[in-house]
Amino acid sequence: MTANAQTRQLTLHGVDHTARPTWKLRDTVEFYRDKLGLPLIHVISARGWGPSTHPDFLHFFFDSGNGSTIAFFYYLGSDQPGELNDRSLRAPVPEDHVFDATHTAWIVEGEEELHAWKAKLEAQGLNVSVETRHEVIASIYVRDPNGYFIEFTRKLRTLGELDAADAALTLQAAMEAEDLAAAEGRRVLNIDEFWARKATLLNEREHINGNGVRIYVPHLDEFSSIVEDAEKRDECRVVRRGAYDCIETDKPIEFRRKELALKPAVWYGLFTGGVQGQISTFDRDRVVIAPATK
Repeated sequence: MTANAQTRQLTLHGVDHTARPTWKLRDTVEFYRDKLGLPLIHVISARGWGPSTHPDFLHFFFDSGNGSTIAFFYYLGSDQPGELNDRSLRAPVPEDHVFDATHTAWIVEGEEELHAWKAKLEAQGLNVSVETRHEVIASIYVRDPNGYFIEFTRKLRTLGELDAADAALTLQAAMEAEDLAAAEGRRVLNIDEFWARKATLLNEREHINGNGVRIYVPHLDEFSSIVEDAEKRDECRVVRRGAYDCIETDKPIEFRRKELALKPAVWYGLFTGGVQGQISTFDRDRVVIAPATK
């Protein structure tokens, strides 16, 4: 390897394709080509790739826009795993978080186009989810004949430097929290530990001490309503600390989702910036945080 190759900064240039197995050849072709309208652009038909256990197969590709494709392997003579039976008939909501975490998401241009896709899918007799707003995207979901999630999404804003810096701090906090738990012979099962560790890192960065409630809120539009709510309260102080608005109080504090006008997907990530304190209640509609007890 040359010195130039070792020091060269390498970057990726987007997704070429995603691929999954299918046991429903005709249904898969009809779904992607005929119902979604994606052009079929390439098929590989081959004997197994060497090992005696590898069946003969078809590997077929549909154009999903901007130079990317979605592809499927159809293995001749193989049987669909039992756990996938009737999965395609399930509602397009994440009932199985492990299986449904593997999905494909396509970008559409704006709210009007997302609504048009929803109408098109429903006209094909497909069960389409309601529009779900996450922090930076809004999406609809449908299941393909194999039960895989297909997501159609529109961007609500462009990601920036704050997002990248906050992401790095979140993962640092998560890995440190897991290391601390492992040293104690246990696993982290509650996101509160990640949030608490992130708040500790931010406290250290800002040279802050004290045992009251402290909520770090990234200075981003999707979280602005919690800051605006706190600013109206006599018991709260809101201090700008770097890229975060920090809500501080020495008393228990309660927030309600509907008063903040937040969708559930954003609500459940409300403390992604980090929180110091004891979260005693956190359900779909209400959260209560009290000062931590030492």
